[in-house]
Amino acid sequence: MVKVAFMDPRHLELLRELADRGTLTAVATATHRTPSAVSQQLRSAEREAGMPLVESHGRGVRLTRAGLLLAEGAVDVATALARVRARLDALRDAPVGTVTIGALPSAAEVLVPELVNRLQDSGIRIVLEDFDVAESDFAGRAADHDIVIGHTITGEAPAGSTHLHHRSLAEEPLDVALPVGHRLARRRQLTPDLVAGERWIGVPEGYPFDTVLIAIENATGRRIDRVQRLRDNRVVEAMVARGLGLALLPRFTTRVRPGVVTKPLTGVRAARHVVALSRPDVAERVAVRAVLDLLAEIGTQASSGELPHTGRKRP
Repeated sequence: MVKVAFMDPRHLELLRELADRGTLTAVATATHRTPSAVSQQLRSAEREAGMPLVESHGRGVRLTRAGLLLAEGAVDVATALARVRARLDALRDAPVGTVTIGALPSAAEVLVPELVNRLQDSGIRIVLEDFDVAESDFAGRAADHDIVIGHTITGEAPAGSTHLHHRSLAEEPLDVALPVGHRLARRRQLTPDLVAGERWIGVPEGYPFDTVLIAIENATGRRIDRVQRLRDNRVVEAMVARGLGLALLPRFTTRVRPGVVTKPLTGVRAARHVVALSRPDVAERVAVRAVLDLLAEIGTQASSGELPHTGRKRP
């Protein structure tokens, strides 16, 4: 029998970290310990549990069924404690504390500066890190940030984030960016048949925008020529402006440079969900909840073009 009642909470949290991060080295780095110290703590946890909690897997280790069960229990324990702390924090006059955010640059550009501006006179301090990663990597970043702002094309939350608390911030159409002199630039909207034969400035494989190009390929039976795969939208726009290809740009959080026009794409799903991800216990913190509420409000205003610095309006 698993002796849950006698498990050291620190051991439970260690199992949770291993479940989230995948390797002993990653856990050691995140918890400021050596891999050997982590291994020693795992052996102590196994003695407490009375059964193996990790097993060899390739060159590393993975959690056993018992280990996974306890890792899930660690989330429940941490969430329960966070709810108690949140009720205590609610007795304050206003939320206080530092909230760390890891964000996709194209969404952070509009959401986070407005967020920081509105929190200037509050007791909440925002610490921001920007990164552009594959859709499946956003969930893992939640282990290191209170809130991760990511995006997805295929659903309401990025792949691999079902175990996290997620909050929808905006649904944003993706438009086709073309040079102003392009033969399609005067059309009101574009279809897969019209754009499938064009050269494209794409994104790396596994990034959400590539899903739209794959949908165009599936709809037309034609393979798209991706002449470049880039992450940064400003570099993408520069390529488009020089006539090197078409591209997809988010409608409300992009300020299009001169020489580039954008057109709606119909016939395939061309919109992204911008979402905020947090560990369940982290999402219970009063300051984090306040930030999530404010981000959702800003996201709604950005989508409707109500923010004065928001890029393009609805076509």
